[in-house]
This record gives sequence, C-alpha cells and structure tokens, in this order.
Amino acid sequence: MVRRMEEWLMYSILALIVFGFWGFFPKLAGNYISPKSVMLYEVLGAIIIGMGVLFLVNFKPETHPYGILFGILTGIAATLGSLFYIFAVRYKQVSIVVTMTALYPVITILLAFLFLNESITIRQGIGMVFALIAIVLFSL
Repeated sequence: MVRRMEEWLMYSILALIVFGFWGFFPKLAGNYISPKSVMLYEVLGAIIIGMGVLFLVNFKPETHPYGILFGILTGIAATLGSLFYIFAVRYKQVSIVVTMTALYPVITILLAFLFLNESITIRQGIGMVFALIAIVLFSL
C-alpha cells in the first residue's frame, strides 16, 4: 500500500530543492550584472509568482492587520536577506556563503523560543552550538 506523503514533508522537500536553485542562480547572474540589478530581477520574479498566487485566490486575499503586517515583514526580511546574500556571493565562493547563511534556523529557533515559548531540546541546543562552531570555521 502506497502511503500518501504528508503535505508538510512534500512542501519541505520542494522548498529545499527550490532554495537550492535560489542559492545557485545569483552567483551566475552576478557574473553578468551587478548585485543591485540581480536584486531587481529577483523582485520581478517574485512579482510574477505573486500575481499567480493572486489569481489562485480569485483576487481576494485574506486580510487581518497582523497577518498583513507579518506578511509584509516576511517580504522585507526575504528581500533584504537575498540582497545581502547576492552581495556576499559576489565576493566569496557560493559554497561557503550558502553554507553559512543556511544556518539561519539558529536565529529562527531562538526567536521561537523567546517569543512563541517553543522549547529547545538538548539535541537542538547541541546542534545550535555546532552551528555556531560551523560559522566560525567557515568564516576563517
């Protein structure tokens, strides 16, 4: 019997694959244009996806003040993170930059602990210590 893959796992795998390409394409684009120009074209790509999603919700997105606020903050954080990433890969190997920036879950885990009262297990704590050691090793 074929068991249906849980939706979160399927979307996680798809995100993993897409983020892999996201980490790779800026290095290629930066070979031809400036990081600021790469960022503008990345935003254009985001607008194309956004228009597709707007169509999927029949041009009637859900609204709630906090949902809108945190959605906009998500876009700002993603765009700034992308811009900083694009500048970083211009000056350093993509394999090093992507590994270092891929440690962002440490920040997310700490924020979830501080603001959402999510617990941090011993295993996660040890993993975070190793992640911090990795940052030091990659930056040397």
